[in-house]
Amino acid sequence: MKKILLLVISLFLSLNLTAQVDRSIQPVGGPTPKIKLDKPKEFKLKNGITVMVVENHKLPRINYSLRFDRKPIVEGDKAGVLAILGAMLGNGTENMPKDEFNDEVDFLGASVNVSFGSASAFTLTKNNLKVLNLFSDAIINPLLVEEEFEKERDKLIEGLKTQEKSIDAISERVANALAFGKDHAYGEFITEETLNNISFQDVLDYKNKYMIPNNVYLVVIGDVYYKDIKSLIKKKFSSWEKGKSITQEDPQLTDNVEMTEINFVDLPNATQSAIGVTNNVDLKMSDPDYFAALMANDILGGGGEGYLFKNLREDKGYTYGAYSSLGSSRYGVSSFLAGAKVRNAVTDSAVIEILKEITRIKTKDVDTVLLKNAKAKYVGSFIRRSENPSTIAGYALNIKLNNLDSNFYGDYLENINNVSIEDVKRAANKYYNYPNGSRIVIVGKGSDVVAALEENVGWPIKYFDKYANSIAKPVFNKPIPDGLTAINVIENYIEKIGGRKLLEGVLTIEMIADVPLEGAPVTPEATMSQMLPNLMTQKIEMNMGGGQRMVIQKSTFNGERGYNEVQGQRIDFTDEEMLKAKSVKGIFEELYYNAENLELISINQINYEDAYKIKVTDDGKVSYRYYSVETGYLLSTEDVDENNNISTVFFSDYKSVDSIMFPFKMVIPKSAQMPFDLEFNFKSIEPNKALKTSSF
Repeated sequence: MKKILLLVISLFLSLNLTAQVDRSIQPVGGPTPKIKLDKPKEFKLKNGITVMVVENHKLPRINYSLRFDRKPIVEGDKAGVLAILGAMLGNGTENMPKDEFNDEVDFLGASVNVSFGSASAFTLTKNNLKVLNLFSDAIINPLLVEEEFEKERDKLIEGLKTQEKSIDAISERVANALAFGKDHAYGEFITEETLNNISFQDVLDYKNKYMIPNNVYLVVIGDVYYKDIKSLIKKKFSSWEKGKSITQEDPQLTDNVEMTEINFVDLPNATQSAIGVTNNVDLKMSDPDYFAALMANDILGGGGEGYLFKNLREDKGYTYGAYSSLGSSRYGVSSFLAGAKVRNAVTDSAVIEILKEITRIKTKDVDTVLLKNAKAKYVGSFIRRSENPSTIAGYALNIKLNNLDSNFYGDYLENINNVSIEDVKRAANKYYNYPNGSRIVIVGKGSDVVAALEENVGWPIKYFDKYANSIAKPVFNKPIPDGLTAINVIENYIEKIGGRKLLEGVLTIEMIADVPLEGAPVTPEATMSQMLPNLMTQKIEMNMGGGQRMVIQKSTFNGERGYNEVQGQRIDFTDEEMLKAKSVKGIFEELYYNAENLELISINQINYEDAYKIKVTDDGKVSYRYYSVETGYLLSTEDVDENNNISTVFFSDYKSVDSIMFPFKMVIPKSAQMPFDLEFNFKSIEPNKALKTSSF
């Protein structure tokens, strides 16, 4: 049954077809456009709102960008109030219900967005008055009802549950908590417990306390006339009552660790490791080395030409991408991060290579051409962004909020082009702490990666749980009970799911599953059929409505020949695919195993459940299978290809069908071969269904 899933993987990958571009031909660049950023005219309302206006009559459109000038808020044991309030905003007003509000915005061809920290609106000139009415009303008089509060809190709780096994969510949460502290605005995080501490009244209290006009900036850009829009803004926003001033302390920059260390979080289901080399930095946009810092980050890990990408992806093939980021803030509290997600087997090697590239940019002069190209990329990006009115609004706000020189963006291109090779090295040494005081945060499968980290990387390892609590080193590989063999585990599995006699009586099987894909208009359906000894077919269909179904993928093998069909294009099996299909031994592989090809390696954890890890060697190919110590059921499989890439499948939700236990949920997590999670939710499994050989 597992073999047929591997065909599904290859079919989904075959959808990732892209047009081929001749990259040997360098495009001819055009003349560099002249950038002219108009300085806004400014006025202030009595309630504290500062309004900046930039007239631009080229197109009949108007953009509004509003920003609350607030310091970061520590929510403490009620972390999540801001997230709930932000989600509730912009969905109706006290004067207009949610559906009516949204319908009116759509009818006008406009957009109105309100969050806790900012708001924006876009409209055609002819609809400006109506849209400004909606925009101001949504900010001043948001509709906040308890029913919506309950919905948004439940959504957040469900979201947290889906993130329980997310390597990205865990990595970000732990890295921030360790770097800044859980009681810091940049380090605290939302949990189900903190969400359950929040009441509807808390949301109302936060709205009344923090959504006040005292320190608000509003930027208007587009087809307006200063005198007219000034009058209109005063009319629409003057009713917003000034609130009580709020006293808040600036967020503080926390100290980095004195000596570099590895902070490891064990995630037993992880098929990849998330690696992040990080340290806190004091960097502001107004700092004289800001532009040198931008260039240093771009060269290290800003994209496909960066040191990290070239090394870990193009040279080593460890990952889809390796990048770095260097933040800045008006408070001088931010962080540097360099990292990647890599397959378990190369975690230690990837760490070594990331550290090598950080050391390289700190100790060796950057190539002149590489620096020139990095500058050109920034120049081009700046020019493109400057054509967007919302970006111009952001520039105006940045100047105010970050205490920048009024000509900061006018001089931007010149400052980028003035960065020297020496500037890059100096910025790298200032902001990249390694080897003195960096955290190497790794979230991964401890049983697969920790031993190699201990042996090859050299830095001390400290262990944490998924919520950044310090813990003792987990026991990754528990001892095998005396006398237990791999064949004992396999026989136990066969017995637990129905027994050898019953399984040997299954000659055919058909399985139908929903396969939810993010962004798909409807959920695809997968049908997988198999007949002894090795006939198999599978297809992925979309329900187009009106009784119409479209086959988007299909794979068939009739025992001698096979083919894949993707979007109507038929491709015969390769020799390798033919051999793989012919090697299938029945529907339940375990029935055909023998002791000579099996090795009981250890007891590991799969989804925090103890499992026997068995190595299977078949015709020189190695795979691993994990069977629950408690139930005996198969929990996971790992297939290793010739490049040591691992394809993993997780099995769960076992149910009885005709006295045989089948997993009704299978998940193929994203990996080096599968760039997205693939989930099969089976709604029908029929053993011994009447199938014809002509169907294959």
